[in-house]
Amino acid sequence: MKARLIRIGNSRGVRLPKPLIEEAGLQEEVEVQIRGNALVITSHSQSRAGWAEAARQMRERGHDRMLDGPTSTRFDAEEWRWR
Repeated sequence: MKARLIRIGNSRGVRLPKPLIEEAGLQEEVEVQIRGNALVITSHSQSRAGWAEAARQMRERGHDRMLDGPTSTRFDAEEWRWR
C-alpha cells in the first residue's frame, strides 16, 4: 500500500486507514522502531501487564511461598545489627 508523508507542524506523519489499524491491533500508543531501512510500528505493550492479576492468583493457590529459606552471610553476623 502506498502512502504519503503529510505535514504535522514541523514534523511529518503517515495516515493509516482504519481497517489497517484494526487488523494490526493498534491502540492509542504504539512502538516505533527502525529496522534496516524500514520503519516498524507495533502495538505498545505495557511492561508487567497482568502481573498483579497473576500474583493474586498465585496467592489464592498458595504458590507465593519462598522456594529457599534465608541464607546468612558474613555481613549478617559482623556488620548488621537490628535496633
